[in-house]
Amino acid sequence: MSNGLKSGMVLAAGLGTRMRPLTIATPKPLIEVAGRTMADRAVDRLVEAGMENVVLNISYLGEQIRAHFDKRHDVKISFSVENEPLETGGGVQKALPLFQGDAFFVLNGDAVLLNGPTPPLERMKHKWHPEELDVLMLLHPSTKAIGYEGQGDFTLSPDGVPAFRTEGETVPYIFTGVQILSRRAFEGRTVGAWSLRDIYQDAIASGRARAIVHDGDWLHVGTPEGLELAESYFAKRA
Repeated sequence: MSNGLKSGMVLAAGLGTRMRPLTIATPKPLIEVAGRTMADRAVDRLVEAGMENVVLNISYLGEQIRAHFDKRHDVKISFSVENEPLETGGGVQKALPLFQGDAFFVLNGDAVLLNGPTPPLERMKHKWHPEELDVLMLLHPSTKAIGYEGQGDFTLSPDGVPAFRTEGETVPYIFTGVQILSRRAFEGRTVGAWSLRDIYQDAIASGRARAIVHDGDWLHVGTPEGLELAESYFAKRA
C-alpha cells in the first residue's frame, strides 16, 4: 500500500437543505445519479484506490444511510454517529479513532468524481509524502466543473501550492472535496463544531499543503438543478 494509506471517509452527515424537496425524506448522499447513489460512487473511488476500511459520518436520516451500506460487503464500512452538528472538521475529528494509519482520504458524499486517464486517488497516493505534507487537495478547473457556477476556490502555484481566493477575486480552480489529511493536523484542535478550512489555512501557512488538478470530470450535485445536469451528462454518455 502506497504511503500507508488504508482508510477513507465519506462526509455524509449534512442536512441537504439546498437539495430540498428531494432531501425531506432521503439523505442527500443516497440520492441517485444515473442509477447509483452519490455516496456509493464516493465509496467506489476509495475501494478502487485500495482502501481497506471506509468511514461514513451520519446524522440527518442517518439510519437510512446505515441500512443502505450494511448491504455493501466489498469493503469494511463503519459509521461515526453525530448527535449534534460538527461541521466538516469536527466530523472528521470525531471519526479519527476509526481510521487506520497516520493519514487518510476524505471525500464529500454529494458530488460525483469520474476518473481521468489515471484514477485521481492513485495520483494523490503517489503525490502524498507524509514527512512533508498535512494536506493534499484535488482541485478541478472551475470552468469545466459540471453544475458549478461560481468564482472558484483556489489559485495554484507552479509547484502545487494552493492559495485561497480573496474576496471579489475569480480564480481558476474549485476544490472537489477530495483530499488526503494527516492525523497530525488534528492535534490540539478543539472538540466540537469547526470547519476543515482551519486545517487548510494552517497547512498552507506552514508550507505543508499541496494540490493537484483533476484531469477527469467532476459533477457538482448540490441542488435539484445540479442533479438534472448530472443526469443529462450521463444520458449523453450512455
